[in-house]
Amino acid sequence: MKKLKILLTGANGQLGHCLMNLAGLSDRVDWVPTDYEELDITNRQDVLNFVHSYSPDYIINCAAYTAVDQAEKEYDKALKINADGPENLAIAAKSADIPFIHISTDYVFSGQSYQPYKETDKPDPQGAYGKTKLAGEEVLLKTGGKIIIVRTSWLYSEFGKNFFLTMLRLGKDKESIGVVADQIGSPTYAGDLAEGLMKIVEYDNLHDGWIKEPEIYHFCNTGVASWFDLSMAIMETGGLTCQVKPLSTEQYPLPAPRPAYSILDTAKFRNIFWPEIPYWRSSLLSCYEKHEILKNSI
Repeated sequence: MKKLKILLTGANGQLGHCLMNLAGLSDRVDWVPTDYEELDITNRQDVLNFVHSYSPDYIINCAAYTAVDQAEKEYDKALKINADGPENLAIAAKSADIPFIHISTDYVFSGQSYQPYKETDKPDPQGAYGKTKLAGEEVLLKTGGKIIIVRTSWLYSEFGKNFFLTMLRLGKDKESIGVVADQIGSPTYAGDLAEGLMKIVEYDNLHDGWIKEPEIYHFCNTGVASWFDLSMAIMETGGLTCQVKPLSTEQYPLPAPRPAYSILDTAKFRNIFWPEIPYWRSSLLSCYEKHEILKNSI
């Protein structure tokens, strides 16, 4: 495979870090990493100029407004980043005739189902964050071009701020904590999502431009858990003695509603790109091991 140039937005986030840290990619990919300091994706002309200047082979958009509760107060800001930004990137990608890969979320669904959500299921977001992410999906499908939308769920990693790192910190500082036990999802290691995204890129490149028109895929680690289950697993993995107590959603109210059930059906992704997506517990262990290496190198 020829060496590819990939424009990466949101490079300072956890998924961006995981992409650029994937083993063995340095001889296959030239990254053009950007965050808002280098490229304001909400400025269409800046995006068009940037893409024209660097002439990437692919664009991967990891930039997003992800403050779920704050989005209830900052809807317009969230919409600008989660919908206007992706639209600008998609327009630039279409003008350059290159594929554009965009990350979306389980929050586009109501969370009131009792079976895994398929790509064809009707979205019904309940909060501002999910509504802005769905608006981003809709504008991409309308824009057209070589677009791949990948929905994921419960993302964590050894980088940045996320549930995994928060639980490790609390587990060391607290004797006990309460965690919601009646919300069910699939914890997803950002390192695995990064590998999944690169499998899409490599598949397209090896199949002579396989990406032709917009498609939606679901990607998450296999298996299911509650936030309580995940917290218990993090404590166990980290050798922490902090006691985790189960709470109901009603006992832990937050400004934005959370999906009670957000399992994503990944059959479509597995059938094409990655038949054996890792189980969430094994990926949690991998993340912890990388976290320890990262911590000890600082």
